[in-house]
Amino acid sequence: IEMLQMTPSRLQMLLGHEAGSRALQDVKAIMVGGEALPSRLLAALQEINGPRIYNMYGPTETTVWSTVQELTHAQHIHIGRPIANTQIYIMNANMELQPVGVPGELCIAGEGLARGYWKREELTAEKFVNNPFAGDKAEHERMYRTGDLARWMPDGNIEYLGRMDHQVKIRGYRIELGEIESQLLQVESVQEVVIMARTDETGQTQLVAYYVASQELGASELRQKLGQKLPSYMVPSYFIGLEQMPLTPNGKIDRKSLPAPEGSLHSGAEYVAPRTVAERALVAIWQSVLGVQTVGILDNFFDLGGDSIKAIQIVSRAFQAGYKLDMKDLFRYPIVATLAPHMHEASRRVDQGEVSGKTALLPIQHGFFAQAQVDAHHFNQAVMLHREQGFDESALRQALGKLTAHHDALRMVFSKTEQGYEAWNRGVQEGELYHLDVVDFTNLTDEATLSAAIAAKASEIHSRIQLHEGPLLKAGLFHCADGDHLLIAIHHLVVDGVSWRILFDDLAVAYEQAVHEETLQLPDKTESFRSWSQKLSTYANSTAMESDRAYWEHLNAAALSDQVRLPEDPAQADSFTLADTDTVVLQLTEEETSKLLKEAHRAYNTEVNDLLLTALGMMLYTWTGHERSLINLEGHGRENILPDTDISRTVGWFTSQYPVLLDIGRGHALSDRIKQVKESLRHIPNKGMGYGIWRYLSESGRVVGQQADVLNLGQHQAFAEPQVSFNYLGQFDQDLPNSDIRMSPYSIGSVISDRTKMKYALDVSGTVMNGILKLDIRYNGKAFRKDTVQMLANLLKTNLLEIIEHCVTRERTELTPSDVLFKGLTLEQLDTIKEQTKAIGELENVYPLTPMQKGMLFHSLMNAETGVYFEQAT
Repeated sequence: IEMLQMTPSRLQMLLGHEAGSRALQDVKAIMVGGEALPSRLLAALQEINGPRIYNMYGPTETTVWSTVQELTHAQHIHIGRPIANTQIYIMNANMELQPVGVPGELCIAGEGLARGYWKREELTAEKFVNNPFAGDKAEHERMYRTGDLARWMPDGNIEYLGRMDHQVKIRGYRIELGEIESQLLQVESVQEVVIMARTDETGQTQLVAYYVASQELGASELRQKLGQKLPSYMVPSYFIGLEQMPLTPNGKIDRKSLPAPEGSLHSGAEYVAPRTVAERALVAIWQSVLGVQTVGILDNFFDLGGDSIKAIQIVSRAFQAGYKLDMKDLFRYPIVATLAPHMHEASRRVDQGEVSGKTALLPIQHGFFAQAQVDAHHFNQAVMLHREQGFDESALRQALGKLTAHHDALRMVFSKTEQGYEAWNRGVQEGELYHLDVVDFTNLTDEATLSAAIAAKASEIHSRIQLHEGPLLKAGLFHCADGDHLLIAIHHLVVDGVSWRILFDDLAVAYEQAVHEETLQLPDKTESFRSWSQKLSTYANSTAMESDRAYWEHLNAAALSDQVRLPEDPAQADSFTLADTDTVVLQLTEEETSKLLKEAHRAYNTEVNDLLLTALGMMLYTWTGHERSLINLEGHGRENILPDTDISRTVGWFTSQYPVLLDIGRGHALSDRIKQVKESLRHIPNKGMGYGIWRYLSESGRVVGQQADVLNLGQHQAFAEPQVSFNYLGQFDQDLPNSDIRMSPYSIGSVISDRTKMKYALDVSGTVMNGILKLDIRYNGKAFRKDTVQMLANLLKTNLLEIIEHCVTRERTELTPSDVLFKGLTLEQLDTIKEQTKAIGELENVYPLTPMQKGMLFHSLMNAETGVYFEQAT
């Protein structure tokens, strides 16, 4: 055999046999084509003394070959130049010629073109187009669009860059699969590689690497080597070693026959099983809280849909499992393998005895009573649960009894005194623990009638809660034809969003134990609400509060001088009640919500709140014309500010409310606005928890209030009062994942009295239910027309979708000052550093100098002419 034509895959197999290598020495010419030629295979062929090597390129549609390059002594692999009677054009998406060096679609014209596809007119019309460069013959001469990506080189050769349909988008990054393949082929002993993009069960795209190697290679080794050459988003999630690549009958790699990876593709990380006791505990907790079946130690908390509320649940579950875990560590080390070493066995066990006695109010409770509501007793939170099989009433009563005996704050009552309101935590024997109404609605078959009856009974239960005598937990069990619906109504003074998640877990556990006639046993209690409130009162006037106090005094003064009223419609009214309000609702699709929760955060290391508030800030700017808007934010109020105090499993109203001067910045670039909002939020100490402590518990906060009274300004005017409030409550999708109890579709009734005085002209709240983000905008109907608020809702949604799309299409994560270890940088200073260092590489972190480095830099700057730095040791 003197002339050999073969695909690279077949040639690789031939070279793998000693006889094949020997036989190739007698061949005078080798033509390689049909697939991209790996550089390592070319090097092996060039070592064989004898044959001339030609790289051939051309699709079947152009009668096999269209270009050729001799590679016998070549350094770089190209597909060469057009063969005789063939013209090559490299075009952009608008069918215009690309300049030298700029990639585009490779198109072929000339004598070799086929007539088209047999009985496939549409495909023929798409791929065989009129040749715009044929002049007068343009209507008769055609050009074939190959779908291959290529570019002209300065020497007149063409460089093949891969298939256009092999260019994929992973987590917002545009990736050329051939680039990963070429880097993996540089690894010693790797002979063949195919990179594929596969879609997992949630619709996310992940990279899978298939390789053939002459010796055994582990996935971790390959991951590490690629990580040195490529950014993290280009490192495949899975590495699958094969004895040989599957081939089609004509010798090309058969991609359809490559095996699917085993295990979950959820987070884009290779599955690695937990190795230590702590890792096993953490994996089990993540699976439960995040609702993911398979979690490996390389999985990322945020990639799996984690948020700040779920972080609290994870800290709580870790505590139940006997581990102390700080939430800041979870945010700093969001991967199981790196987080597990920061978990420590919990040494201090909280007293599990009954808590009773006088209890200090938390700031949020002070704020509630300061409003002097007419129906203060009718201000509840509630859920309606459904169980198709019905509830066992006896077991349910046992479970509710255990819940209220275990979580001490549920037994609190509140009474008015001359000094204001005070709280008392009742003992288990001091009064009714809870009240349960049982109603039979099985005879109501009309859906509308049933729905109205349930809503009416629920509203009645809400209105009957009494603050001074309790109980503050009332329930309604409604027997219906489709099973039982259970209303649980709790006065807001003793419950918040995090508390509900704790109660969901405990109710499901206690109910199952009661049904099976087991002893009711709930996980250990953490610090009691009573103990926490006492410690917080002491903390309010301690030196630890000084920096918080200074921050809030400065912000309050700035907000008072800068406050701008919203552009209300003609009818204005400062005082309004719930009955005067109406609501406009906007929601995203499931796909848009998934992008927001699982992809968008990568662009700027943001949280969901950062992006939602950027959209809100842009809406307010468009509406008011002011870059800064004063808004009220809510936090969960469970920040780790008291040492050795754990409230991760404590029920109560801990919410923190605080004003923020939301500044979207002067720049109109979306990236600048997102970064500005993120950084302004990161500068708020302790996520706003100190504001309420300063205002209601500290001496200096009380002085501000007293000054307002003396000046006859009214108590509220000494403090800047926002007209807009925002609260993102997180995901409620997975709160009852391991139970046959589900959320009911029926109304929970009127949880708040219509006579409740409202504080905010616009109150925006967001939740994720069934994988869909919903934003409710409740507004003062006396001050705004519905069409005005609908316009604002449309604007908010448009802004949010623009932000999501911007973030998911960013090709790299961009650091902002709060991401680096060196503190105090401004956005402008960090941008300058990035610009100064871009020639060196991608900025990963900025560190403060050590004392030794400071000394070295000092001497260097003092005497720049010498590079000598003398150091002596004896």
